Amino acid sequence: MLEFESDRYFAQDLTHLKPCASSDEQDRFVVLLVRRSFNEYYVAVPLLSGERFMHYLLPFLLVLLAAAMTSAAEKPNVLFIAVDDLNHWVGYTGRNPQTQTPNLDRLAGMGTAFTQAHCAVPACNPSRAALMSGMRASTTGCYFNQDFWTRFIPEGKTMAATFKQAGYSTWGMGKIFHSDSFYESEWDEYPPLPVPAHSKGVDKMEGFHEPLRHDLRDEDLGDWHTVDFCIEKLSTEHEKPFFLACGLHKPHLPFAVPRKYYDQFPLAEIELPPYQEYDLNDVPAAGLKMARPEGDHRQFKENGRWKAAIQSYLATVAYTDMNIGRLLDAFENSPHRENTIIVLWGDHGWHFGEKDHWRKFALWEEATRAPLIWVVPGVTKPGSQCEQVVDFMTIYPTLCDLAGISVPAHVEGTSLRLLLDDPSTEWETPALTTYGFRNHAIRTNRWRFIRYADGSEELYDHSSDPYEWTNLANDPKTSAVRNELARWYPETDAEPRPKRKGE
Repeated sequence: MLEFESDRYFAQDLTHLKPCASSDEQDRFVVLLVRRSFNEYYVAVPLLSGERFMHYLLPFLLVLLAAAMTSAAEKPNVLFIAVDDLNHWVGYTGRNPQTQTPNLDRLAGMGTAFTQAHCAVPACNPSRAALMSGMRASTTGCYFNQDFWTRFIPEGKTMAATFKQAGYSTWGMGKIFHSDSFYESEWDEYPPLPVPAHSKGVDKMEGFHEPLRHDLRDEDLGDWHTVDFCIEKLSTEHEKPFFLACGLHKPHLPFAVPRKYYDQFPLAEIELPPYQEYDLNDVPAAGLKMARPEGDHRQFKENGRWKAAIQSYLATVAYTDMNIGRLLDAFENSPHRENTIIVLWGDHGWHFGEKDHWRKFALWEEATRAPLIWVVPGVTKPGSQCEQVVDFMTIYPTLCDLAGISVPAHVEGTSLRLLLDDPSTEWETPALTTYGFRNHAIRTNRWRFIRYADGSEELYDHSSDPYEWTNLANDPKTSAVRNELARWYPETDAEPRPKRKGE
C-alpha cells in the first residue's frame, strides 16, 4: 500500500493469486491510499514493468502524487472555544441536573464529549498559560493568577504561534489568555472588546454575595461581541486555513446577566450540591489552607445567599450556552463546516460549598473537572462520549496531530487522536493538576491522589466516593496505591519566581 499523508509515505505490494492468461506469473498490484483532508481514497492499480509502466502507470502515479501533495496543503480549520470558569455543571456530564445547556449538549452530540477532563491548574491565568504553551506549571513556574503568564511563556511558544508558523491565519477575540492579553506577533487579528467584558458598572460581587442590581441586555456583555466577530469569520470565504479563537468570559464572576436567564431557575427550586458538614475533618492543614472555610463559605452561611449564588451561576451558564448556540448556528451554515475542527474547553472547575470551599484554587474534583468537547470531521463519531480521564495538556498536541503540524519539542502533553478515533481505547496517562509549588493531584479512572508540598496527602476512591468525602491516605492498606500513583508526579518543580517591583 502506498500512502501519501503530510509528506510521509510507505509502500507495500499486494500479490493476488489470480492466474494470468498468458503466463504462469501472478498479477501484482499496488494499492494506493490518498488522504485528502479527513477522507481516505484507496485505489488498486496493476504493477507493470518496463515500457508498459512508463507509458501507462507512471503518469497516473504522478497525478495521484500531485493530488496528495495538494491535499496536504489543505489543512483543516480550527474553531477554538475557551469558556471561563465553566465547571462540569453541563448537561452531558450529568453532574448537576438543574443546569440547562441545550447548545453545549448539542455540540457534544456533534462529536466526542469527554466526561472526565481536568485542568492543568485550577486558576485562570496559569491554566491558560499551561494549555496554550504546552508547558506545565511545574516546568514554567507559572502557578498563580499573580504570576502573569508573559513572564513565564516566551513569545513564539504558544499554540497560536505554532499555527501561524504553519501557514494559518490566526484570529482571536475575548479571553484566551488571562486579561485578554496576547503576543501581537502571534495573531493576525485580535480586536479589543467594544464593551466591558462584564458590562459597565457591574460590581464583581453582584449576583454572588450581593443581589443582582443591573438590568442587562445580551449585547451589554463582551461575549456577545466576541461571538459576533467569530460568526463573521465563519461566514466568509478565506484563502488560507484559519485558527479562530473564541474566548468567552462568562460564567466568570460577576454572575450578572439579563434577568430572563435567572427566570429559568426559580430560587425556590434551587438545590444545594451534595454536601457533608464535617468534610474537612480528615483533610490536612495544607488542604484546609486552600479551602479557606472562614472566607466565602462562612459569609454565605451568614448572609443566606448560598442558593441565590447557585441560581446566579446557573443563569450565567445559560447565557453562555445561548452564545454558544449562536456560534453553532453560524458554523452549521458556514462554508467551512466540512473542514473545521471544533474544540471547546472550560479552563477549570468551580466549588459551590463542597468541602466548605468556593471558587477554584484547590486540588479537589470540583475545582479541576471541566467540559472538553471535540468535533473532528471524519474522525469523531456524533454523540460519542469518552469516559477516560484526560487533562487539558492534551489539547495542543492533539490539534497539531489533526492538522498535520509537527508538535513542538517543548510541548509536554500527549495527543488524544486515538481516543477520538475510538473513545473506548485504553488510556493509561492520568490527569495531572498543579496548584502552587509542589502541590499536585493525580486523577485516574478510580483514584484522586493529592500530595502537598509539606508531604501531607489525600486519597479518594471514586468507585465508592464520587464526592471525595473520605480521605484514605492515612490507611496503611492504601500504601501500594499511593506509591503507584506517585510515579506520575512531575520529575522537576520550577521554583517560584519573586514578584517584580510594582506587581
